[in-house]
Amino acid sequence: MSRSSPPNCYEVPSSYGHCGDVVSMPGNNTVTTRARRNSGEHTEVVTYRTEIRRLAEEAALPSLTHHPADPSFATHFFFNFKISFNLSHSFPAMVLNGLLARRHIFSSFPLFVLVAFAQSPAPSSTLPAPGQPKLTGTLGGFELHGNSIASAQQMFLGTAKTAYILDKAENNPPQINGHPVWASEYHIDTGAARPMEVVTNTFCAGGNVLGDGTWLNVGGNQAINSAQYKDADGGHSLLDPCDDQSCNWVDDKANYLTTRRWYPSVETLEDGSVIIIGGTTEGGFVNSADTSNPTYEFFPSRGEPIHLPLLDRTLPANLFPHTFLLPSGKLFLQLNWATSLLDYRTNAETPLDNIPDAVRTYPASAGVAMLPMTPGNKWTATILFCGGTNLQPDQWVDNWNMAAYPTSTSCVTITPDVSGSYTHEDPLPEGRSITNAIMLPNGKLLLLNGANTGVSGYGDKSWSIGQSYADHPVLTPVIFDPSAPSGQKWSRDGLSASTVPRLYHSSAILLVDGSVLVAGSNPNADYTTGVPYPTEFRMEKFYPPYYNQRRPEPQGLLASYSYGGPYFNVSLSKDDLFGNVGNVGNARVVIIRPGFSTHALNMGQRFVQLDSTYTGNADGSAVLHVSQVPPNPAILVPGPAYVYVVVNGVPSIGQQVMIGSGKIETQKVLPPIPLPPSSMPQGNKKQ
Repeated sequence: MSRSSPPNCYEVPSSYGHCGDVVSMPGNNTVTTRARRNSGEHTEVVTYRTEIRRLAEEAALPSLTHHPADPSFATHFFFNFKISFNLSHSFPAMVLNGLLARRHIFSSFPLFVLVAFAQSPAPSSTLPAPGQPKLTGTLGGFELHGNSIASAQQMFLGTAKTAYILDKAENNPPQINGHPVWASEYHIDTGAARPMEVVTNTFCAGGNVLGDGTWLNVGGNQAINSAQYKDADGGHSLLDPCDDQSCNWVDDKANYLTTRRWYPSVETLEDGSVIIIGGTTEGGFVNSADTSNPTYEFFPSRGEPIHLPLLDRTLPANLFPHTFLLPSGKLFLQLNWATSLLDYRTNAETPLDNIPDAVRTYPASAGVAMLPMTPGNKWTATILFCGGTNLQPDQWVDNWNMAAYPTSTSCVTITPDVSGSYTHEDPLPEGRSITNAIMLPNGKLLLLNGANTGVSGYGDKSWSIGQSYADHPVLTPVIFDPSAPSGQKWSRDGLSASTVPRLYHSSAILLVDGSVLVAGSNPNADYTTGVPYPTEFRMEKFYPPYYNQRRPEPQGLLASYSYGGPYFNVSLSKDDLFGNVGNVGNARVVIIRPGFSTHALNMGQRFVQLDSTYTGNADGSAVLHVSQVPPNPAILVPGPAYVYVVVNGVPSIGQQVMIGSGKIETQKVLPPIPLPPSSMPQGNKKQ
């Protein structure tokens, strides 16, 4: 393309581009634009609509796919041009009435680019098609995968290829810098692990990811035998994940918390900072008035910690409080039997109903997750709790056989922005504690790990199992379908048992291929073997029933997403739709934050479906028109996440993306551009 400036240009602000640019296209077609702000925009078009049709067809040619403002504009243009305008109308009238009425003008671009930008600009570079899984798996079952070299008390997915593991300071056989390893980098493709240095004792720390993509590990226990382990009091570490083994945990005392916190909860907020809630100042089975830290604070720091009376009222089983940022901007808190909303900006609490049937927080350690937020439920947050134990506050003492006490089968949900009351759901097939709840890309929830009797914790008691306060591992997972009718939500169809008990200090996270990485279990004071539930380094992968199916290979997914703004287009081939264009009606674009897994929690885990419509094509392919993230950062906070396209319940390989600006700051929110209506080629109907 070549540009020249015609005479007689109006004066225009620079934000409108270069006045009157002429863009020469193949075949000597030209489009001239002029603009004037004060007396309204005006555009002159030098061409005929038949030539514009030809330009639209030529827009798909490789020679036209590299405009500096948007490398993908040509692939977006032709489709949007056809669906957005009636070509039987005169082109100048179309421009004036259709485009300029929107008061958008980019006069440095050829007019057909303006059409594409007005309808579906791509504000981000696009991702390559994701491809297929590298291996097949045992459907519905587990396979041993590798060795973590440090027991995975805590685990998170740092990149699509790399998971990070944190343990407590203990006498693990692998060494680093003259002391035992208690952190590692795990390479998902190979099963190899690299030891990592962590200065502080990360025993029962919390964690989450900041809006700039940096992972935070915060809190932890006091130093344990610092001469042997060379550890320090639990504090705070930062990691910028990598795939080349060059990244390391950074410990900077200048960034430490204001107070000690063992068992704190960490939740990312709308600006990409985090809030750190509760905990205890030193070790113990449960919290107490003497050791409780009934406050919250922020990172980056906003000053001194703020007292939270709810933490005083909910002793002793209030460690690792269940914490979720709601679309309203308030925090949902559930701890011991109590439930409350917290406006962290004003420190105002709003009590909600007590949770029925069972305690769900540590040490009861129920499975807990926010269910998918979708266009169908208007991105409303519903939180599911399953399992736990019905112990009362005076029963949290370890002078009786807690390992034999049955766990709860109760499942309840609450939609706190709508109602402060709980609703009973289908109960679990058997009671569970210490269980992980993992959102799968198909919108279902996987429950795995845990025990049928007992609670989290360990000790040298006459009744403990070795040292474990839990017994009777639940080895077979179960899947919850939120959309299924009452009485049919839980299923074990096609699922098989693991051979590795996963009790206290186990973890699990979703991987990009839709499998689940399962690790950890160490209900012992130190590295221990020769007991019923030893320190566990073996890693497993669980393969959901969809795993071996051909995966969609969408083209056009964005590498970063804004809050509101223009939609984008995603192409699906006939093969992606399993040979039936009608399946595009069952296609979804979902974004998942797998979270920071520890103590039966996945802090920050979230599933958000983007709004979309579709156009089916006569050749069996289709295009999804996909909105950006809803214009509310409290629905999906800024930072890294993973995008999947799901067709008929089968997910594409997930790809890491950035939500928001990639910075810790107030996020820009834009009005969403309306999606075009769904359509199918003549003679085809959605099936």
